[in-house]
Amino acid sequence: MTTLLVADLLREKEGDLQLTLLGGSKGLRREISVSEINRPGLALSGYLDYFPSERVQIMGLGEHTYLSTFSAPQRKEALHKVFTYSKRLPCVVITRGIKPHREVIDVTEALKVPLLRSGLVTAHLIGELTVYLEEKLAPTTTIHGVLMNVYGLGVLLVGDSGIGKSECALELLKRGHMLVADDVVEVKQRLGGVLYGTGAELIRHHMELRGVGIIDVQKIFGVGSVLDRTRIELVIRLEEWKQAVEYDRVGLSDRTTTILGVRVPEIVMPVRPGRNLAVLVEVATLNERLKFRGEFTAKEFNKKLISLMAKRSGRSKKGRSKQSA
Repeated sequence: MTTLLVADLLREKEGDLQLTLLGGSKGLRREISVSEINRPGLALSGYLDYFPSERVQIMGLGEHTYLSTFSAPQRKEALHKVFTYSKRLPCVVITRGIKPHREVIDVTEALKVPLLRSGLVTAHLIGELTVYLEEKLAPTTTIHGVLMNVYGLGVLLVGDSGIGKSECALELLKRGHMLVADDVVEVKQRLGGVLYGTGAELIRHHMELRGVGIIDVQKIFGVGSVLDRTRIELVIRLEEWKQAVEYDRVGLSDRTTTILGVRVPEIVMPVRPGRNLAVLVEVATLNERLKFRGEFTAKEFNKKLISLMAKRSGRSKKGRSKQSA
């Protein structure tokens, strides 16, 4: 499971979210494990059933005003109950630049729960923080391959080392398509089962070509030839042509592969001398776009063929019945 330290949140988003540390500095190594946010108003009122303590707790003007109705001892007791509910509680964030009650600082300091303050209004902070946490905590994997954006579709080229992935990508670049990553593709799953791929920071926008070396794609082909990330919508697996293997020649099968639990359409493309892989990838991409629109050429052709065979079979039966008569 991907986690994030409160210290990392403070370091990376201190400026964007206007964050300052008010207390609980000894708890900065606490982990944030979920991207959802919680406002603990109901918990402060004493109802702790189903309290999502593993979430970042946001206290806005509503919570602050509600605590103002308590006496100091009551505030301390209520806060202590909430913040000791679970050791998984990562941190508490006060919004709107509000100066918190003394008891909030005292309790978080005593329990080593980081207390942060943001100058943003509550709704804005929740929106920005949720987007950040979704990005940081998204399930991630690394795939050996080349990721291209072809006709607006994210195409992942995979296959054995030396099969020709980079060479195919180079030809696609010359034909006006965009490179996202070569050799190492970092894949993240976002909400809704959507996969996004990007290149490793060190080698982003670079390609390794055997016999040539490492090239800077952006400098050679221009800024319009690269893309920082794209959604992965099609996987094309390049493999050496094997005479004994019967490859799909009609396209009726809906082959898929699984990445981070998400099923992605996959095409196995045999490689042999004389095949223009870049053109084949372009056509496969356009055909996949047609499928996304509900137009499945192979199935439509198959229906027409079955219909034609049925008509001919019917005519043949009528002819035989007339001869019998």
